[in-house]
Amino acid sequence: MLWRKFSGELLKVPVHSAVEDAIIRETSAGHRLKICIGTDSQVHGAETEFATVIVFLREKRGGFMFISHERTTVKYNIKERMLVEVAKSIEVAYSLCDLFNQYNVDMEVHADINTNPQFKSNEALREAMGYILGMGYAFKAKPDAFASSCCADKIVN
Repeated sequence: MLWRKFSGELLKVPVHSAVEDAIIRETSAGHRLKICIGTDSQVHGAETEFATVIVFLREKRGGFMFISHERTTVKYNIKERMLVEVAKSIEVAYSLCDLFNQYNVDMEVHADINTNPQFKSNEALREAMGYILGMGYAFKAKPDAFASSCCADKIVN
């Protein structure tokens, strides 16, 4: 996965190192951090576009994010696409969880899945929630899943 900052600047080091550097820099500056990881997708004709974000929230001091962006021609139904989004977020969370534990940083996985049963994405809610919670991560769904439904959404729309 290629990662960049919101400004578009590519990360010059692997994401694991960039996240560790950011945690050290921000905590040294006296900021209490929470990290939220989320993925959103959008279908554009024959392509499905995915954006995964790592959002760093500074308590009462704003935040910043790292972004990974991919495209595929694989066709998904809505439930499959929601579960692929969750899998991408969990893959990132799992690859970084040693840092979150080492530096005592709270982390949440955000799923762009509606909790209202009237929406099609709701079909994937139970499975996504079980997957995330089963991995031992904190879970947020819409309307509280801003990392996926707001931050990542801005990248694919």
